[in-house]
Amino acid sequence: MPAELLTRDTIHLSEVKTASFERSATPLQLISLPTEFSPETQFFVENSVSENSRRAYLSDLREYERSGGSIPTSPEMLAAHIAQNAGRLSVATLVRRLASISKAHEVGGLPNPTRSALVRATLRGIKRTYGCAQHQARPLLLDELIQVLDATGDRPKDLRDRALLLLGFAGAFRRSELVGLNVGDVEHARQGVILHLLRSKSDQEARGQKIGIPHGRGRWCPVAALEAWLATAGISDGPIFRPVDRHGRVHDCRLSGEAVGEIVRERAAAAGLDPSGYSGHSLRAGLATSASQVGVPTWKIRAQTRHASDAMLTRYVRDGALFSQNAAAALL
Repeated sequence: MPAELLTRDTIHLSEVKTASFERSATPLQLISLPTEFSPETQFFVENSVSENSRRAYLSDLREYERSGGSIPTSPEMLAAHIAQNAGRLSVATLVRRLASISKAHEVGGLPNPTRSALVRATLRGIKRTYGCAQHQARPLLLDELIQVLDATGDRPKDLRDRALLLLGFAGAFRRSELVGLNVGDVEHARQGVILHLLRSKSDQEARGQKIGIPHGRGRWCPVAALEAWLATAGISDGPIFRPVDRHGRVHDCRLSGEAVGEIVRERAAAAGLDPSGYSGHSLRAGLATSASQVGVPTWKIRAQTRHASDAMLTRYVRDGALFSQNAAAALL
């Protein structure tokens, strides 16, 4: 980005040329560190957040620019912005936009308007008016998963989708984690396979996590499904999950994260289920909710889902236990 745009003065985002918003640009490049810091420091600061977060920050700052905003901004302008978008955007989206604007100010060493009493009061009023319940993916529960698997065939795409659904459910994977798996991440053990997750949303510093996938006791086994897919596709290294064309040819590239949600919805519809509400998160939610329904302790569920705390797992456990020892059921 041209040096003249990286100043500590007011930067109107509309003045930043389109070229600066190319894929390589990040929101943190819109506001530079003070000039006494080295380019190496700038690089590591930009990489202090995940790629997904950088994309979200950039999108939010673009939208703020389109509404006439600038960086730095005033509490009055920011409060007016979220008030004008209340009802049109979800509360979660507004909160994320504030976080993006906050990040831009913090990195630039600028006064942070998101901390002002005016902005906080405006956000509280929006939450009270519109509510802040988040949309949740519909979990693909165990019995529904079995129904979906029973409707699959024996084509290469069927084998891939069975392995993806079973592994995604058993490992409670996020879609990015699932499609990011490589053959080299699989370690065989007597009880099943151990999947080495090198990086995830809950492990941004790449310490690494191990997820145990046991042999299935029923007719659908995630380990057997994985082995069948790899053998049929002739995959010995590289990405595990890859696109399969209509002729059954397996491509060398990695399946996209968006494709996971499409596969879940397509397979649900093929099994006679209503696909609405399902997404790439439905496999992860399905494991957590199904485990809760059969009384698995929360600490064991969390060990598999890799949630940072029970608080993050609460909504799955609560939904799964709605009819467990239900007070009304004891009376009616």
